[in-house]
Amino acid sequence: MLLFAMDVGNTNIKLGVFEGDRLVSSWRLQSKAGKTADEYGLMVTQLFAKDKLNLSDVEGIIMSSVIPPLNYTLEHMCRYYFGIKPLVVGPGIKTSLNIKYDNPKEVGADRIVNSVAAYKLYDGPCIVIDFGTSTTFNVISENSEFLGGAICPGIKVSAEALFYHTAKLPRIELMRPEKVIGRSTVTNMQSGIINGMIGMVKYMIEKMKEETGFYDAKVIATGGMSELLMTEEEKLFDIVDRRLTLEGLRIIYNYNKS
Repeated sequence: MLLFAMDVGNTNIKLGVFEGDRLVSSWRLQSKAGKTADEYGLMVTQLFAKDKLNLSDVEGIIMSSVIPPLNYTLEHMCRYYFGIKPLVVGPGIKTSLNIKYDNPKEVGADRIVNSVAAYKLYDGPCIVIDFGTSTTFNVISENSEFLGGAICPGIKVSAEALFYHTAKLPRIELMRPEKVIGRSTVTNMQSGIINGMIGMVKYMIEKMKEETGFYDAKVIATGGMSELLMTEEEKLFDIVDRRLTLEGLRIIYNYNKS
């Protein structure tokens, strides 16, 4: 039997199908509030068929979301196409994390899911950095405590902001230039965005370790933009795990399966 996992982000919906602990298929769809349950259902049905998976073999569905208007649409799709009401990550769901936030309900579901996976798979203390639409830093203690973190603009958001809010700067390909000092507008922008992000991430990691005293904390990166920051000169991350969010959903589903 299969578990279907969905993480609804601001830009993409990450989808994964697990058979036991093994991720057998994963895909991405665009997050778009205007789509109907049938439109999403048709796309999911086609993705399952492409990978020779049967909808009828799905015994459970779990979903995390940071776009509330999409929740009803996707829940309706799950009930209609799978005959299953999805488990939605939120208040009342068992996660194994002790959230040390002033208001725990404010913590995004994606941050909780990533933190659960990082602690379960790699132990604590750890710092989890998700490079998505926003760049989030999450600090987890050795006792499975979510201590908080930071939220920064994502790499794509920063690049788009320069394009939309300046008169002459172009939309650019996101890649690391060979040198920090660029000799064209494009390489200047690439250096500022990518190398600037590397500098910010390095500083944030150092300060978080200093504030907590977790100098041996593992630094775990996830998200589509994480590979852009991989450098031979400076090893920012101990682990890069692009599947972290989907694995976290699987773990949380098993905690709540009964």
